[in-house]
Amino acid sequence: MKFIACSIFALSLVGKTLGAAVSLKTDLDYKVFPLRKNEEAAVVEWGNSAIISALDGAVASFGPQTSLGAFFEVETVPVLASPINGRGSRTDISIEEDPVVGVPYPGPLDNEDDVHGNMVIMTNEDSNMSAVAMARVAKESGAAALMIVNMDKKNPDSISSMKAETNEEAKYAENFIDIPVFMVSLASGNLITSATYEEGMLEKDIVNNGMPDRVRLYGAGDRPFFEDAVSKDPILYLIHNLLNEEECSMLINMAAGKYSKIDDRISNVLENTIADESRKAKAFNVEKVRLWKGQLDGHAGKQIDERIEQVTGYPKDQFSDWHITKFEKGSKHEMHYDFHPLNSPVATITVFLNELGGDKSGGEIVYPKGANQAIMVKPKLGLAVVHHNTDFEGNFDYSSLHGERPLETDEVKYVAKKFVYAAPLPPSKRIVLPLLALASGGKLPRWVITLHDYLLVKFGLESGGLYFDKLCIMAPIFVIFGIASLVSSLFGEKKPAAKKSKDEKKD
Repeated sequence: MKFIACSIFALSLVGKTLGAAVSLKTDLDYKVFPLRKNEEAAVVEWGNSAIISALDGAVASFGPQTSLGAFFEVETVPVLASPINGRGSRTDISIEEDPVVGVPYPGPLDNEDDVHGNMVIMTNEDSNMSAVAMARVAKESGAAALMIVNMDKKNPDSISSMKAETNEEAKYAENFIDIPVFMVSLASGNLITSATYEEGMLEKDIVNNGMPDRVRLYGAGDRPFFEDAVSKDPILYLIHNLLNEEECSMLINMAAGKYSKIDDRISNVLENTIADESRKAKAFNVEKVRLWKGQLDGHAGKQIDERIEQVTGYPKDQFSDWHITKFEKGSKHEMHYDFHPLNSPVATITVFLNELGGDKSGGEIVYPKGANQAIMVKPKLGLAVVHHNTDFEGNFDYSSLHGERPLETDEVKYVAKKFVYAAPLPPSKRIVLPLLALASGGKLPRWVITLHDYLLVKFGLESGGLYFDKLCIMAPIFVIFGIASLVSSLFGEKKPAAKKSKDEKKD
C-alpha cells in the first residue's frame, strides 16, 4: 500500500504547492508568545445560566489591588464615560499645576453621578492621558472599576497589561488607585455596547446604551482567557488554561503505550497523516496516536469538548478526536500545512500538555509567515494555539504554514491536537470507529486503516471515502441481523409435531 503516499497527495493537490517541503527557520526575527500571564487576566461576564456572554481583559500592572494576582470581584452596572475618552471639560491644566498623572488632567467625569459605584467604560482614542491618569479620573468620579477599550487603529484587537509610565505615576497608583483597571479589545467593546440591542429596536428604546443591566468582573485565575497573536494571514490566537493540569495528565495517560512512530512519507489518510510528493519526511523522531473516542467519550472528555465549544464558538460535533503527539530530545516537525485531501480542517487547536524546563528547552511552535512578523509560541501547560487553515472566503490559507522546533533537552514534550471541520463528522467517525477502537483504549486496529486505504485506491478519493463511511454504517447492521437470526434459530420456539391420524396409527 505504500504507493498510496504519492497517488493520494498528487490527486488531492493537483501536484502543487502544499506538498513543498520547507525547513524550520532559525534566523527569523520571531515575536515570542505567550506574553500574558494568569495574574494579568480578567473576565467580564453577563447573562443567565442559559446564555452567558463574556469578555476577556488584561489587568493593569499598577495599583495595590490589581497587582496582587487580579484577586477581585465586582458586580455592577456598566456606564459609558462622558466624554467617552475621559477628558471631561477641563483641558487647561498645566504640568506645573498637576505634574503627577497626565497632562492635561481633566478632573472627574461630566457624568460622575451616574458613574459612582459602577464600572465606567472609557476609550483611549485621542485622550492624551496615561492609563494611570484615566484610572485617576475613574477613581475620583466614584467608579468601582475601569474598563479601557483599545482604539489603537493599528492594533485594535490586541490588549496588554497597562503600566505606569513614570516612577511618580507608580507611587501615586500604589497609594491611591485601589479599583480594578483593565483593557479590552475594540471588538469586545463593541460587543458589550450592543449586548441588548435587537434588530428593529429604535434608538430611544435602547436601555443603558445597549449594554447589559449588570455585569460581573473577576480575575480570570485558572479560567480560559485569550491572547491575540495575528489577526489575519494567518488568523492565530492563544487560549490560556484551555485544559487544566489534571486533564492534561489524563490525556497523556490515555495515550501511554499506544504511540506509533510517524512516517509521513506514507499516508494514513484516515488519521490525518498525508505524504507529500517529494516523499521527504517532515516529522523526525515523533510518535503519535489518535484516540478514537467520539460519542463514547467519558464525562471528563465531554466536559472538555463543551468548554472548547463555549470558548471558541465552534460546535463540538465538528471536532476531531484528540491526536496526541510525543516528542523526545531532537524530535521536531518541519514546516507543514494541516491539509487533508478529503476534508480539510478549517482550524486547528494545539494544546501543550506539559511544562518544559526553561527557555532553552526548545519545542516551540513557529509560524514563519505572520503578516508583520514571524511568530513563535513557547510550550506552557494547558495553553492552546489556535490557527485557521482557511480564510474568511473558505480558501486555503497558505500563511498557515507552521512547524515545531527541535526539543533541545532530555525532557519529553506532549502535545494534543484537535481539528475543526466545516461540517459535523459522520456517524462512522463519531460512533462506529470509536466502537472498533474501544477494546484497545482508543487506538484503531490496523486492519481498519488498511481497508480504508484499499477503498481509496480502488475507487478514488471521494468515492472510496463515501464507500468506507457506508460500510461502517451497514456492517454493524448486518452483524446485528446475523446475530439475531442465529439466536432465533437456536432458541426459537419449536413447532409441535403434527398428530397422526387413526388410519396412520393402525398401519
